[in-house]
Amino acid sequence: MKKMMLSGGLIAALCFATGCGEGKRTDAVEAAEESNEAKAEATPTADEVEDDAEFAVKAANGGMVEVELARLAATKATSQEVKTFAQTMMSDHTKANEEFKSLATQKNITLPAALSDESRKDVDRLSALTGTEFDKEYIAFMVEDHEDDVEAYGKAASDAKDADIKAFAAKTLPTLQSHLDMAKRTKETVDKMQ
Repeated sequence: MKKMMLSGGLIAALCFATGCGEGKRTDAVEAAEESNEAKAEATPTADEVEDDAEFAVKAANGGMVEVELARLAATKATSQEVKTFAQTMMSDHTKANEEFKSLATQKNITLPAALSDESRKDVDRLSALTGTEFDKEYIAFMVEDHEDDVEAYGKAASDAKDADIKAFAAKTLPTLQSHLDMAKRTKETVDKMQ
């Protein structure tokens, strides 16, 4: 009887500690943000560190989704212009992602190891499309996504507290603007497709 109560207590403690019964997996971006918040709270300039870390997490997630969608477009797109655009995204964002990972490591910023749940849904939604429908939805997503990127990187280039993060954002911003311009031109062509 005593053994059974002890075992039951141990199981209950383990469930409480590990969150068993919740049945919910943790979003990678949320986990990275929580880790960075905990680190930021331990520093005297917590708000400044937390803002830069928040930008870093969102930028890393954005870079990962760009590469994943570019890989998808390289195989699913029907338009050569979309395939060319996707190749540019894959090349440029892979390079920027690696550089940013290195910077985040130096700054002790935790980046997400996987896409956010929301980004995963976007990838899954686009994965289900084929033909011209895929081309149109992918390039429309790229225009909207790069508009958001240009805004976020522009803000970080002027407002980031960490000089290295500010410099990375400023250096990357022209490339993102170029991607936005290329996406808009490609969208004009793709929108005419039947």
